[in-house]
Amino acid sequence: MSVACCIPFVECVSCLACVRWVWKKYLYTSGRESENWGLATVTEFELVPRLCKYILSLYEDDIDNPLWSPPGGYAMNSDCILLKKDHAISNGRVSPYMLYLDHDNADIVLAVRGLDLAKESDFLLLLDNKLGQTTYDGGYVHNGLLKAAEYVFEEECEILRDLVQKYPNYTLTFTGHSLGSGVVTLLTLLAVKNRDKLGYIERKRIRCFAIAPARCISLNLAVRYADVISSVVLQDDFLPRTTVALENVYKSLLCFPCLLCIMCVKDTCTLEEKMLQDPRRLYAPGRLYHIIIRKPFRCKKISPIVRTAVPVDGRFEHIVLSCNLTKDHALICIIQESEQVLHAMIEREQIMGIPAEQRMERQASLQKEHRQEHRAAIERAVALDVPHASYPP
Repeated sequence: MSVACCIPFVECVSCLACVRWVWKKYLYTSGRESENWGLATVTEFELVPRLCKYILSLYEDDIDNPLWSPPGGYAMNSDCILLKKDHAISNGRVSPYMLYLDHDNADIVLAVRGLDLAKESDFLLLLDNKLGQTTYDGGYVHNGLLKAAEYVFEEECEILRDLVQKYPNYTLTFTGHSLGSGVVTLLTLLAVKNRDKLGYIERKRIRCFAIAPARCISLNLAVRYADVISSVVLQDDFLPRTTVALENVYKSLLCFPCLLCIMCVKDTCTLEEKMLQDPRRLYAPGRLYHIIIRKPFRCKKISPIVRTAVPVDGRFEHIVLSCNLTKDHALICIIQESEQVLHAMIEREQIMGIPAEQRMERQASLQKEHRQEHRAAIERAVALDVPHASYPP
């Protein structure tokens, strides 16, 4: 009888706790996460809209007669698409991907598409993971995404090696959106660890841009590979902030209050120090670029900016309750906003009247600053006792 009397009290306390959590989330803004980060430059961000368009082109059956072309078109040469594989060719082992030889920008690009809601194989790939199931290079990774990356690497290793050797001055760029961002992140790890299979390519020639990334690697790997992997997040995008298991997310989509309850309990009961020291916890990979296009409680957009850093703590740990949660994850929106913010950045530089020589000097110093920031992030990870934090070989 006494136990039964406690049930209403427990329910009341639980409801109040959830209401308080939701209210704090409404007051929390995504811009607060990156407010202390530095501003990105045109040089380091200018390729993002281009890579996003390459990914979007994977949704076309014929790039010469596009159906979904963004403003300005794809700016691609269909003759330079060396291969393109869909679900049928890969037997659902990975999302559709292509290999594009970009002569204009001296770039060998492997792009992977995002989640296809109509394909069960994509969901199975995303949900093929349990906490602490798979390790790689001294850290934990998403099991299903690693399998997909291994498939792509084994299939395309020879052609990538031939291209790298044929074009020694070209960079090797992996890029993907959403589900594809996780695949290319782990594909980059495989490429860096197996450079001998790619003609002994230098580490500095490999780079990865994960657009709207899934949390797919542990913190020590996210920081260690920040010199080659970059993540681009548009404002309130939900996926880089989804700390609960993806399996629980998709099971809870039919019961949104259940999802909120799970996140409430985790956010309330888990200390940040404990999160940092959990070796199995997965994070958004590499250097982070956060596109800020709006401020809370304002009807119109602000002058957009891009902030960047290699943070150890505060890597998009809080979900933002916003009407733009899913909109900011859409690739077409990321293309539009990244182009607008790039134009704004160029205009600001033109107003400042920076000479060409000074721009070149700034580009050289930027690389040095990024190396110093990367080293400082690793040192902070070691100081915070992040498991297996170490310098790259």
